[in-house]
Amino acid sequence: MSPILLAVAPIFGLILLGFVLNRAAFPAPGFWPASERLTYYALFPALLVGGLSGRSFDESATGLAVTLFVAVCLMAGVLLTIRRLLPMSGAVFTSVFQGAIRPNTYVGMSAAAALLGPDWMKLSAVALLTLIPLVNVLCVLVLARHGNNGGGIRRTAIELARNPLILSCVVGFTLNGFDIMLPAVVADLLSIMGKAALPMGLLAVGAGLRFEGVGDTALPVAAASAAHLLVLPLIAFGCAQALGLDAVSRNAALIYTAIPVSVSAFILARQMGGDHRVMALIITAQTILSALTLPLVLALLG
Repeated sequence: MSPILLAVAPIFGLILLGFVLNRAAFPAPGFWPASERLTYYALFPALLVGGLSGRSFDESATGLAVTLFVAVCLMAGVLLTIRRLLPMSGAVFTSVFQGAIRPNTYVGMSAAAALLGPDWMKLSAVALLTLIPLVNVLCVLVLARHGNNGGGIRRTAIELARNPLILSCVVGFTLNGFDIMLPAVVADLLSIMGKAALPMGLLAVGAGLRFEGVGDTALPVAAASAAHLLVLPLIAFGCAQALGLDAVSRNAALIYTAIPVSVSAFILARQMGGDHRVMALIITAQTILSALTLPLVLALLG
């Protein structure tokens, strides 16, 4: 089995397990909404703060960071420009938007470790430090504007100010900027909590899966999947070529733009009034499709 398939298989397995457990009403009907809140407000922030702090970077990372930043902003700009042309509600559009730009860091780091050689950790850290705050700000803005719970500049500012994912990134950047090392006991605590975030998030995605009305969601699922798995890496490739990135950095940009959407997109959609049912279908579809598209993108463009 290829490294990409090895990375994708356990992810889809956990999603499937969450779906089966929820269908069996195990451990209890009220468990899954509570677990979503725990993951969103505690486990994912711990993962981000622990993962972003204590990193050191050199100037060679600038090209990769600029490539990822420009690629995501261009994709976001295109989607917002054609918003009125898309036959879907605002809540569904937020799921398409998240599905088009939000990366699954679990798949990304697994693929990077398998494919990028000894510099994979440094390149991954650059990618995460660039993408996590950018994507979260863009997605929160779009959800506040187009989601069922959002609307208006004031509401958007409030959501940004209290969003736990953005706050976690700010804390991580602050620790880096001031060279603050976390006490060992705090770092260990964040590490333990962070390890629970991804499996809990994946199980929550599976618990939220609703296959009824798949035909009605074919357009948003197809649009988000094509945008993320094919168009976004093509944009990143063009940016990398224009900036003259070396082959390894270019492949890092391709990996982190061609991986499927993150499981945190489902939790964010649920918390901020997006269409979490469509979001779950987009996550599932992209997770399956990326096993084929990621090796194809790397083979053709890498």
